[in-house]
Amino acid sequence: MEPRPPLPPFTLETAMQKVRMAEDAWNSRDPDRVIQVYTEDTVWRNRAEFPVGRTEVHQFLTRKWARELDYRLIKEIWAFLDNKIAVRFAYEWHDDAGNWYRSYGNENWMFNDAGLMMQRHASINDLPIKEADLKFFWPLGRRPDEHPGLTALGL
Repeated sequence: MEPRPPLPPFTLETAMQKVRMAEDAWNSRDPDRVIQVYTEDTVWRNRAEFPVGRTEVHQFLTRKWARELDYRLIKEIWAFLDNKIAVRFAYEWHDDAGNWYRSYGNENWMFNDAGLMMQRHASINDLPIKEADLKFFWPLGRRPDEHPGLTALGL
């Protein structure tokens, strides 16, 4: 595996960079791109699903983004230590019936020496919202640098 900088042990600067890179990849909604930062045998907990390995994670992400339409995500660092990063996040999306949601969560990540994520543990709650309550306003894809983050949005 080719290294995926920044590499552990993380500093505040490199941990923040890793978080933004993860946000950018997930906002692409491209499972092929996203799985490249995980080890071949990565272990996940995402709500009540427990995918193991890149193939299962790819299948999970494909199902996720087929169901969660117009997905826009913001991640924010919470804490870091050596090869671990904790983040909080929120994302907005709607289902195929037009019902909007804001999903809130926390993730704990653990990386190997090459900067690939070995473990991802996510806890997520969905809040039904009205379209008028959306806070994430940017074209699909990467969140522009000038768009407020979670703290600035009061989330």
